[in-house]
Amino acid sequence: MEIDYWNKLVLAPMVRVGTMPFRMLAAEYGAHITYGEEIIDHKILKCERRVNDVLGTVDLVERGTESVVFRTCPEEKNRVVFQIGTSDPVRALRAAQTVCTDVAAVDINMGCPKAFSVSGGMGAALLSKPDLIHDILTTLKRNLDTPITCKIRLLKSPQDTVELARRIEKTGVSALAVHGRKVSDRPRDPAKWNEIADVVAAVSIPVIANGDVFEYEDFERIKLATGASSVMVARGALWNASVFSPKGKLPWEDVKREFVRKSIFWDNDVKTTKYTLKEMIVHHSSLERPEGKAINKSETLADLAQLYEEDIYYKHLLKSRPSF
Repeated sequence: MEIDYWNKLVLAPMVRVGTMPFRMLAAEYGAHITYGEEIIDHKILKCERRVNDVLGTVDLVERGTESVVFRTCPEEKNRVVFQIGTSDPVRALRAAQTVCTDVAAVDINMGCPKAFSVSGGMGAALLSKPDLIHDILTTLKRNLDTPITCKIRLLKSPQDTVELARRIEKTGVSALAVHGRKVSDRPRDPAKWNEIADVVAAVSIPVIANGDVFEYEDFERIKLATGASSVMVARGALWNASVFSPKGKLPWEDVKREFVRKSIFWDNDVKTTKYTLKEMIVHHSSLERPEGKAINKSETLADLAQLYEEDIYYKHLLKSRPSF
C-alpha cells in the first residue's frame, strides 16, 4: 500500500529522538507521516522480531543484550517510516525484510553527516556514490512491495543535486526528502529553499522539503517557496511537537509532560527518554536548573514519573500490566 505523500506534515528522522513515544506524540498533534530514527543495517541484522503482548507492540530485540532497538504498534503502521543506515544493497535488503511488514515505508539515509554514519560509508557518504545509491534502491524496489524512499542533502552545486535527484527518481522510489543544507553547513546556517525548488522542478515524484521549519506557518511558507509536495520538520518538532497543530503550539512544558506519559505507557528506554527531555529543556531553559539535574540523576522511568508528578499514572500501569 502506497503512502500518499501529497500535502503531508512529516516528522523527520532524529537519532535517539524518533522513538515510538515521540512519534505517537507528533501524530497526536497532527503529523501525518512519522520517521523513526536511523538504525544501522548491521544492528538490525542482530535483532529478532517479537510480538509484545503486554504493550500490544512489535519489537525488534537485539539478541544477547535483549535491548529493544525499534518498537512500533498497529496504530502507527500506516504512517511510520523505518529509516536504515546502510552502504550495501544486500544488507539493506535483509534489514528491510526484517521490518517491512510492520511499517508504512522503508527509507534509506543519505544525508546524515555524523561521523558514525559517514565513516561506515553510510549517510552523507553515499551522496558521492550515485552508482551505489542506484544499486541499493533498485535492489529494495525489486524485492519488496513496501514503498521505498530516501533522504538526501544538497550537494556542492544545485546542478549536482538535481542530477542525483533525477538518478534517484529513475530507481522507482515513492518519494524523495531533501534537506536544504550541504554536509558542510551547520544547523545555524539558513536552509537553501531555492535549491530544494530546483529539485522539485526537475523530478515528477513527490519531494519532501526539510529545513528551517519552526512554526506551523512555516509549513505553508516552505511549500510555496519550493513547490514541494510535503514538508518535514526536525528541530522544530523536537523543541515543541505541537508545531504540527493547526490550532497553534501548546506550552512546551505541557508537551514535555505528555512525552513523559507516553514514554511511561510504551515502556520507552530511560536513556533515550532522558536524552529527548534534555534536548527539549536545553532549548527553552537550562540543564543546570533543578529539573535538568534531576533528570540526570534519574535512573528509571519510575524516577521520571516521580519528577513529573506522574506517580499515580505509573502505579496504575503497573497494576494493569502484571508483567510490565
